[in-house]
Amino acid sequence: MRILIIEDDRDAAAYLVKAFREAGHVADHAADGEEGLAMALDGPYDVLVVDRMLPKRDGLSVIGELRASGREAPVLILSALGQVDDRVKGLRAGGDDYLPKPYSFSELLARVEVLSRRRTSGAPETVYRVADLELDRLSHRVSRNGSEIVLQPREFRLLEYLMKNAGQVVTRTMLLEHVWDYHFDPQTNVIDVHVSRLRSKIDRGFERPLIHTVRGAGYTVRA
Repeated sequence: MRILIIEDDRDAAAYLVKAFREAGHVADHAADGEEGLAMALDGPYDVLVVDRMLPKRDGLSVIGELRASGREAPVLILSALGQVDDRVKGLRAGGDDYLPKPYSFSELLARVEVLSRRRTSGAPETVYRVADLELDRLSHRVSRNGSEIVLQPREFRLLEYLMKNAGQVVTRTMLLEHVWDYHFDPQTNVIDVHVSRLRSKIDRGFERPLIHTVRGAGYTVRA
């Protein structure tokens, strides 16, 4: 397993590099966010171990840039920021696991090995399809019956989440948490307004609607 450690504390980084190598893995080190991002974009790593508070570019920014570029290597975030809100922010930024400091290396190693197994067990889905509707997460292209549909970034994220959960009812609260990344009164009509706009682009002109309202529950995408 090839691991990239992005950590500005050189003593901590040296300890991790030595420990991973003794466990039989290849471990590289980057001392700041910019160097770490460049190395992650350049090299095929199985798992990244990323500190949140880094010089030049913080850890969440590094992860966000990697995900925006289509890199899907699993990321374990290491941070002294261990409150629930901190962990939630890290996971929503694109992290796959979050381990607060201080930690034991045996637990870190076990988590890294689990992330590596998840990756090799199957590549993450990058294209969602429902009937004749297709969404490509990497190219950010949406088409229906072969015709491209231009969406605004929020509309794309909304459709992506609905299609990821195709056939299931997605509540307004779930959409607020996963598409808007914050909490407020789920009775607000911001969700309805965006879904209405999305529906006009996806379903208008087609005989069979794909975006459905489930009265009193939320929304679903299904054929």
